[in-house]
Amino acid sequence: MMSEHRPIGGKILTKPFLVLALIAFIAFILVVKRFLLGIGSVTNLNDGYPWGLWIVYDVLVGTAFGCGGYAMALLVYIFNKGKYHPLIRPAIMTSVFGYTLAGASIILDVGRYWNLYNMFWPKYANINSVMVEVAICVASYVMILWIEFSPSFFENWRKGGTPKYINKFMFVFIAIGVLLPTLHQSSLGTLMIIAGNRLFPLWQTNWLPLLFLISALTMGFGMIIFESLFSSVILNRPLEMSMLKKLSAIVSKLLLIFLIFRFGDLIWRNEISTIFNPGFKQFMFFLENALIILPMIVLFIRKQSENPRSLFLTAASILIAGTLYRFNTYLVGFDPGYGWQYFPSIPEIVVTLGIISVELMAYLVFVKKLPVLPTVRQIENN
Repeated sequence: MMSEHRPIGGKILTKPFLVLALIAFIAFILVVKRFLLGIGSVTNLNDGYPWGLWIVYDVLVGTAFGCGGYAMALLVYIFNKGKYHPLIRPAIMTSVFGYTLAGASIILDVGRYWNLYNMFWPKYANINSVMVEVAICVASYVMILWIEFSPSFFENWRKGGTPKYINKFMFVFIAIGVLLPTLHQSSLGTLMIIAGNRLFPLWQTNWLPLLFLISALTMGFGMIIFESLFSSVILNRPLEMSMLKKLSAIVSKLLLIFLIFRFGDLIWRNEISTIFNPGFKQFMFFLENALIILPMIVLFIRKQSENPRSLFLTAASILIAGTLYRFNTYLVGFDPGYGWQYFPSIPEIVVTLGIISVELMAYLVFVKKLPVLPTVRQIENN
């Protein structure tokens, strides 16, 4: 089933767009300062915490937000749920933004960025490194995503639409596009297994690769629901509740599976009692899981899952919960010892806000100028 998409049109230089542009410009100035004066001039990174806000949010969280395309590809092309096809293109678009800017932010975070190419050079690359595997997968996936999204450009600017030779081999890119996130999202969990006892026992487990993969899927589906409802309200479009309601049933089951593995692992390792010890880490653990349990319960209640406001809030809760889980694993629960401390500097926060602003600006341009969002007829038919 081929979905129909249309640009929504409208003015680009609106007041919200200009505010986002201002934030992005300030962030750009700080990025220039980072490259001129070094990474230490704008961050609070140190030898104990070699990665901070830029890696954890821009890469770990940003790519998970960008897993909507991965999640929908699994659903539509692997599990053959063609009724969700109208959601594929906007999901791929969010993936394009999330992964492209995540890849760019890695350049900001690497101290000797001019040597970054060595990671892809066989003579110098450490093929046994999880970080190399993640870097290669993310870089490859960015290229795959732009190819998968290319029909939006061809339909808008080329008579006859997408060239036949691209359509003929698109299934190859879709297959690779399903494989790559499976590899690197699980490997992002593997990275913290290496931390050993420096990672607090509430998060340190050999199940981290699986938990990170399931978390990425829930965040991907959560972003699809959030983006769909957000665009419907902000851009004055019809709600896609028929598809979103069915999608929410899948998300609720994924959340339940995540919790089963999460708490089952704690029971197996005799760490369940650690939850009830007083401390900031325990509080963050409770907050993280409360934001998972609450939307799961709401989504299991049929009447609530059919309410657009409830569905929007549950999607937001899922995204926040996934964000906290990754922050907790990489920063809150990590203690390098020797008295090292880390909290992001104001420039780090501003640069991250700038990256988010660029994503939102790109979203507004793409949906207004390119055939990304499904037409009213496609929404009504589903």
